[in-house]
Amino acid sequence: MNKFKFFAALCCTALLFAACDKNDEPKNDSNKATTGTENGHDWVDLGLPSGLKWATCNMDADNPEAYGNYYAWGDTATKESYSWDNYKYGSSFNQLTKYCSDSNYGKDGFTDGLITLEAADDAATAKWGGSWRMPTAEDWTELLENCEWTWTDDYNSTGIAGYIVASKTNSNSIFLPAAGFRQNSDLRGAGSYGYYWTSSLYTDSPDYAWLVYFYPERQTWTQDNRCFALSVRPVLK
Repeated sequence: MNKFKFFAALCCTALLFAACDKNDEPKNDSNKATTGTENGHDWVDLGLPSGLKWATCNMDADNPEAYGNYYAWGDTATKESYSWDNYKYGSSFNQLTKYCSDSNYGKDGFTDGLITLEAADDAATAKWGGSWRMPTAEDWTELLENCEWTWTDDYNSTGIAGYIVASKTNSNSIFLPAAGFRQNSDLRGAGSYGYYWTSSLYTDSPDYAWLVYFYPERQTWTQDNRCFALSVRPVLK
């Protein structure tokens, strides 16, 4: 390289650095907020690949260890009893009127192809507003695969059992109480098992929906009747 080209290159470099002020510098992700509030409800960032934020409490709970209320899948109201007799979208497993992928389960052969809850039928969106929604099956998979899950019988000396779900990339965590579920008017499995809805339909048998199910030795997937009432843990982007 001759002297002229070398001098020109130095000038270009100098001009480039002069044009960059502090406002143009890349932002440090370490300064990004990892907790916050949306519409009056607290969230925490667990450093997940998607950037999804999880609520710190169940629906209608005042603190992380509280069970909160239980919801049938696709219903935004609580009830005294939960069964097909009072389910919002079908009077029995083969009389579905919404979210039906198989005509054998739909009323008069009804199907609509909907496989994820719409906003009007999403308890988190309907009751918490803003960007809150119920997690999909994919969202729960991300939480299962990218966090450390530790069972406790006595969360923060409250006597409540469940899982502490801790980030692998920051110091944040959430607690999922083993709140059981409601069938008819009975609360079952509370203190031993957790049942949390996804917003995803089980398309092979659309009278069921996907849920995350856990107990001290395991966290896993299953499906269950849409008319049963389970816990809801909202999420937001």
